[in-house]
Amino acid sequence: MAGLTGATSRVITDVRETGEMIAFKHTIFALPFAVIALITAAAPGWPSVRTWLWVGVAMVSARTAAMAFNRLADQRIDAGNPRTAGRALPEGRLSPRFVWLVTAVSAAFFIGAAAKLDPLCLALAPPALAVLLGYSFAKRFTSASHLWLGAALGIAPIGAWIAVTGRVGSPALILAVAVGLWVAGFDVIYSLQDESFDRTHALRSLPARLGGHRALMVARVFHAFAFIGFLLFAVAAGGGPIRYAAVIGAGAILAWQHRLVRADDLEAVDTAFFTANGILATCMCVLFFVARLAGA
Repeated sequence: MAGLTGATSRVITDVRETGEMIAFKHTIFALPFAVIALITAAAPGWPSVRTWLWVGVAMVSARTAAMAFNRLADQRIDAGNPRTAGRALPEGRLSPRFVWLVTAVSAAFFIGAAAKLDPLCLALAPPALAVLLGYSFAKRFTSASHLWLGAALGIAPIGAWIAVTGRVGSPALILAVAVGLWVAGFDVIYSLQDESFDRTHALRSLPARLGGHRALMVARVFHAFAFIGFLLFAVAAGGGPIRYAAVIGAGAILAWQHRLVRADDLEAVDTAFFTANGILATCMCVLFFVARLAGA
């Protein structure tokens, strides 16, 4: 009985540590835009329950595979960074073998979910997975790693659109670019915390390459074009006051995000990174959903 209790406790601990490792709460950045793509592509109807289910499985499994692999790839880097040294792998709370298993199983679920959705989804799943996993090495050789992360998350609305229509639609591409630039911008902001560490360890983040002030200027440019992209997508989705209100709200949140953070004052980075962007994604999703319910 004691052995069974110990094994159960270990499983619970591993599940909790895995959830922390993959930062499940950050799913809020990509999932809302997959939902927006789903309901827009299906208009004037709605996606089937089956489509909702398998897109959900694909989203969660792809993100889990990407995050688990990222922790494996960055294990030594994380161990040397005071901000990340307390993560599960550097501290030995999870074993590399277990995290490799999580990565492999999640990747298999992603491919399986793509197969259940559409032949084109299945055909594009391996290259999509390559982009997701490849991001983990990007900062080692290019300062465009922030855009790489943006491209990885921008895959979500494209995949969701294909799941409904069986093809890549131009509105999905517009939304993907907007999401990609939005993500790249807030990733630059988040990377300000590691400017000194990245420069010392030859990691090519934009803050390490350009310095904090100039990197923030680049982030503002990314977000300005992201706002334009969101506006163009709203037009492509049918326009209307509710969708335009969503875009205006997104623009206001982006502006607020940049008021929160300065290169010489990083106290509000977490608020700018998670709170502001979580609100942006959620509000846009809710308002686009309301627009569809209203028949717009």
